[in-house]
Amino acid sequence: MMNLNRRDFNQLLSKGLVASGLIGPFSFAKTKNTPRPEKKLGIALVGLGSYSTYQLAPALMDTEDCYLAGIVTGTKEKEKEKIWKDRYGIPERNVYNYQNFDTIADNDAIDIGYVVLPNSMHADFSIRAAKAGKHVICEKPMAVSVAECDAIITACEAAGVKLSVGYRMQSDPYTKEVKKYIKERTFGDPLFVSSDAGYISRGNPDQWRLNHELSGGGALVNMGVYSIQTSIYGTGSNPISVSAQEFSTRPEYFKATDETITAQFEFPNGAVGHMFTSHNANGNRLKVHCNDGWFELEPAHSYGPISGRTSKGNVISFPHQSQQALQMDDFAKHILTGSPNVAPGAMGKRDMIIVEAIYKSIREDGAKQNLDLGDMGLVS
Repeated sequence: MMNLNRRDFNQLLSKGLVASGLIGPFSFAKTKNTPRPEKKLGIALVGLGSYSTYQLAPALMDTEDCYLAGIVTGTKEKEKEKIWKDRYGIPERNVYNYQNFDTIADNDAIDIGYVVLPNSMHADFSIRAAKAGKHVICEKPMAVSVAECDAIITACEAAGVKLSVGYRMQSDPYTKEVKKYIKERTFGDPLFVSSDAGYISRGNPDQWRLNHELSGGGALVNMGVYSIQTSIYGTGSNPISVSAQEFSTRPEYFKATDETITAQFEFPNGAVGHMFTSHNANGNRLKVHCNDGWFELEPAHSYGPISGRTSKGNVISFPHQSQQALQMDDFAKHILTGSPNVAPGAMGKRDMIIVEAIYKSIREDGAKQNLDLGDMGLVS
């Protein structure tokens, strides 16, 4: 197998080599300075919506330890779309639908199933992938309930496969820098964290994200998990309580799902946090105030480039890389070398515990919900 970056791939594509099947995935050899796994793992994208098509599949052209090996779709037309064969060289035997998905167990070319389906389908297909002996990446949110998270974790443990949640930001260098600031107390102890995550939805009112049966929630389960995540790694600890409020200004559009939610966290060291998430207002920011300065990212969780600054006058800047490529490579390395799993199932379950507590607080008119999370899901 050979690694191709996007530029090399496009050059080969223009010569017709990829489409003709003359160029396939090649393996990495270990080098003296940068030892790498000998094998690249094959990933099957389970669900071919916009995120798979326009983010994950292109990112898999830039990965080093995994590649796009197969696809799974519930739409007959997508099975036949030329892009998957012509651009990505996927053979017919690696194309599956929802009905024959379980036969993926017999395909040694596929090592990982990346579940990128509506939220209510995450548990079913993650469990089916695990039972088929495939490692699992489950897109965020991990599931629509804590009980479903438990079922996924149990299935993966029983099958002896690895599990990761699609938290691309956990592999991003800006996130790692924030964690470093907190660990090394670069600006002292964190006192207050503010995190925003939202966008204005003007699309089809019948889209699955606005269908509670398919999504399991609205802005909170879609964008709010970014606010939850940044609040946690912006303080270096899990919250011990949460209180929340919900607001709606377009009830005719957001008929079944939450539009805008704010929540307040308390942390073990006495720090407090405020998060905001919405499908009807823009927000993309993390700011952490410490007792010896502050730092912020804005944007904080877009596909990039990210941008940041600090009270010391520093600009936080790293070369832009595909977060999705970094994320999938991190999981492949975890499988191949035993490196840390930067987004384990326990992290996805922890976040769903917080999501359920936020919804419960809203139902109880903002009443504080105590959380007993310990170090659950935290990865340094």
